[in-house]
Amino acid sequence: MAFSKDELLLRIRQHDKLSTAEQLRLTALLSIPAILAQVSSVLMFYIDDAMVGSLGAQASASIGIIATTTWLFWSIISCAATGFSVQVAHRVGANDLEGARAVFRQSLIASLTLAVVTMIVGALISGPLPHWLGGGDDICGDASTYFLIFVLGSPLAMAGMLATSMLRCAGNIKVPSFANIVMCFLDVFFNFFLIFPSRTFSLFGLEVFIPGAGLGVAGAALGTLTAEGLNALYLMWYAMTRCPELRLLGTHGSFRPERQTLSKAGDIAGPIFLQRVLMNAAQIVTTIIVAPLGAIAIAANALAITAESLCYMPGYGIGEAATTLVGQSYGAKRFFLTERFAWMTTLLGIGVMTIMGVVMYMAAPLMMASLTPDEAVRQLGTECLRIEAWAEPGFAASIVAMSCFVGAGDTKIPSMMNLFSMWAVRVTLAAILAPHYGLHGVWMGMAIELSFRGLIFLLRLKWGNWKK
Repeated sequence: MAFSKDELLLRIRQHDKLSTAEQLRLTALLSIPAILAQVSSVLMFYIDDAMVGSLGAQASASIGIIATTTWLFWSIISCAATGFSVQVAHRVGANDLEGARAVFRQSLIASLTLAVVTMIVGALISGPLPHWLGGGDDICGDASTYFLIFVLGSPLAMAGMLATSMLRCAGNIKVPSFANIVMCFLDVFFNFFLIFPSRTFSLFGLEVFIPGAGLGVAGAALGTLTAEGLNALYLMWYAMTRCPELRLLGTHGSFRPERQTLSKAGDIAGPIFLQRVLMNAAQIVTTIIVAPLGAIAIAANALAITAESLCYMPGYGIGEAATTLVGQSYGAKRFFLTERFAWMTTLLGIGVMTIMGVVMYMAAPLMMASLTPDEAVRQLGTECLRIEAWAEPGFAASIVAMSCFVGAGDTKIPSMMNLFSMWAVRVTLAAILAPHYGLHGVWMGMAIELSFRGLIFLLRLKWGNWKK
């Protein structure tokens, strides 16, 4: 008899034996919807870039120049979700559902507070930010507007991230995955009307009028914000009223964050917070290195990063499944099973992303052509993607192994490993190679660094004391 995903997760909590086939089945049941969700999320940004890219290289560059800073702010508000949701995974694994709900309640106030602070800081720096990053006057106006709209949506983004992370750590990956796919379609819908001006086109001999706001870059930001907001409201409603492990409706408890819960969240999320801040700072430094190469290089760099994300997002999807499986096994104190799931998910991630690397190498011209009509940007982006394709297996190892360590609550040393790899290898190589090889040198440094990072994470997975 084939057990369902919920039945298999329950058997982990009840200390029932799972065969290798059942472990593989559970890994697949959690990974597949998570992969689809991650790919759909990337498609949302891919579509944004493609629609904006149709406006020309200048419009693409205006988003590209602040892309790394948006990642930084996104990472900051997601850290709270990680710190609290890993605790939920441990409580669910230990069959302490009331404890899981208590952590969920307390996370709401703490996360919202962090999101509001982030929003205020981002709004204050939105004006001068593109100039700080080396952008020219031709792109700074649109870049500032895009970033301002982005940060004003921080509370909604926080709600969406928190609900998604909580549901996944509780073992429900299907609902947030489906919601993210719907969000992608909503993003296309809103962008279609907000980015472009009103226009007419012929359909079977008839002239069809399409209304449009003609907001350009700002329209892309507003379309994404609206889609994310609707998604966040739905997921938070589902987590609070429908999810058996998290449901707050009809239950009692304080929403005031307790010191122990906050301390544990800080222990888990603190190193990740520092890692993401400094790693995104490294990305910003890389953007500054790229900026003097001109608008073509800035646009090609930003669009190639978007195109590449279609290949590595499956790794993040498998990583989310890994956090759930490792977290619940660790909470149930089944440490042999914890290690089994860690290796199973990591090897799966390497296999999937190796295939995606081959696809990226072959399809690089088509991927860039779908993002921009500018031939110079297409050619340069294609060449960069083909350099990066060789690093996908190592990147997969670092993504999924890190997710396993997070599931076990082990974040300090892995975060330091990420920082060392990014700053000592990637940034250093980019600074050395860019003056000689241009954007190609920046991407060569990136490929070398990702391969190195994957190797050191596999070594820690094998011999490190991450299950302490």
